[in-house]
Amino acid sequence: MSKLAAKKKIKKNDHPSLDIVSSQGTELTGKKIVLCVAGSVAAYKAIELARLLMRHGADVTCVASNAVTKLIQPDYFKWATGNDVITKLTGKLEHIKLADYNQSDLVIVYPATANTLGKLANGIDDTPISTVLTVGFGSKIPILMCLAMHESMYDNSAVKKNIDFLKNKIQFLEPLMIEGKAKAPEPEDVLEFVLNKFGFSSELKNKKVLMTAGPTIEYIDPVRVITNLSSGKTGVLLASELISAGAKVTLVYGPGNQEPPKGAKIINVATNKEMFDAAKNELKKKFDIVIMAAAASDYTPEKPSKSKIKSDKKSLTIRLKKAPKIIDQVKKSQKDALLIGFKAETNLSKTALIKSAQKKMKETGADLIIANDIGTKYQKNPDNNQVYVVNTNKVSSSGWKKKEKIVKFIRKEIEKNLK
Repeated sequence: MSKLAAKKKIKKNDHPSLDIVSSQGTELTGKKIVLCVAGSVAAYKAIELARLLMRHGADVTCVASNAVTKLIQPDYFKWATGNDVITKLTGKLEHIKLADYNQSDLVIVYPATANTLGKLANGIDDTPISTVLTVGFGSKIPILMCLAMHESMYDNSAVKKNIDFLKNKIQFLEPLMIEGKAKAPEPEDVLEFVLNKFGFSSELKNKKVLMTAGPTIEYIDPVRVITNLSSGKTGVLLASELISAGAKVTLVYGPGNQEPPKGAKIINVATNKEMFDAAKNELKKKFDIVIMAAAASDYTPEKPSKSKIKSDKKSLTIRLKKAPKIIDQVKKSQKDALLIGFKAETNLSKTALIKSAQKKMKETGADLIIANDIGTKYQKNPDNNQVYVVNTNKVSSSGWKKKEKIVKFIRKEIEKNLK
């Protein structure tokens, strides 16, 4: 089966509700969240919370109390999340699959009643929710409780005692005191709390970022091209990391083999000229950060043939001309933007690589240069890399890591330069 066919098959078998996953960010990608919905009229808001968490990448499974199922049909939660809803415990050991050691990343109780709070505080597990919480409490999975009840119940000394017992063991999100009720926090507030818990970056929140990534191709004739071996992986992963940190990313993307991230504005291009023109056009708008991560061609054929070159020639001479450098244009229109360039070399010493990066920084006016050696060691395992972040004051090294960790290192270095 081809990759395309396999992808289509997987998508066909996926629940339609999963189409929204990561549509607004990837902060929670790979995170398994158990959403326990207790018997309160605020339960209807749990649907919205589940969808918000999914839109930021989370895999959400709902556990509904018996009281909730009288208010909301379990199929509604299945419709919302794409996962089966737990309304009773069976021989499948649902509580163990959801809340045993390392089975999930977070348990959210939304809304949480005084009854649910009391059962957790006193080790009572006579319902699916209380049993999941008991297991999660023991396995030390983080628990976030969002209380909802009448104000008089919230002020009850027994409830206060239970909160006091649990407050250093689990996390609480304060209810909203409105009209004599301790109302559950709004779903948006719960989402923000969860994002912060998993490393949401306030420095990058709402920052406008323009990025280039991927290779370019330069036509020799209508069917033959000059290109390079860039996959676009580092650029795509970095774009995804910035989106996860709250940035608004525009990605000018060459023909790499990595799927561009959800949550970004994607401008697909092929040639250096197309990338140059697209980036220059975007630079008419105001950006806070500009990152030139693409492996754009340095040279392009002077006179590409308009028709396919015949293959009967014994030799062929192709004259190349210097292609324009996109990074050279940035500071002309975005003087205050944080400009980050990439410098790739092959088989250089650390000192020579850093000197090359410093030279590029001076030539382009960049604030940071991400330098890496893509020579022999890198080519043996291109999923790993080592980068040096070079600025005017210091050089920071990531060490050899997987690219997924490299982009987190780069993100932190960017954040430092925004403070």
